[in-house]
Amino acid sequence: MTHQFLVHRTGDHVGVAVAEISPGASAGGVFMDTGERATVTSRSEIPLGHKIALTDLEPGSSVIEYGAAIGRVVAPILAGELVHTHNIKTARWSS
Repeated sequence: MTHQFLVHRTGDHVGVAVAEISPGASAGGVFMDTGERATVTSRSEIPLGHKIALTDLEPGSSVIEYGAAIGRVVAPILAGELVHTHNIKTARWSS
């Protein structure tokens, strides 16, 4: 496999792991809309199917996936960290 995560659209803040990613690993990904490649160093264990941050995100900011806000950051997120319920609140429940 040539990549460990997929990014749905250019501008998304997260990629979705298509393989387990170990902490400290240099993980490669591909943008599905352009075929461009991205690399991020994993800061945590990223299980298959979970999100990895592609950029640092501050509390109160939106998390973008599929070109749309999917949630609100509730704890600081650094590029390479797992993005999950411990650091975001889903957009569906945040209003």
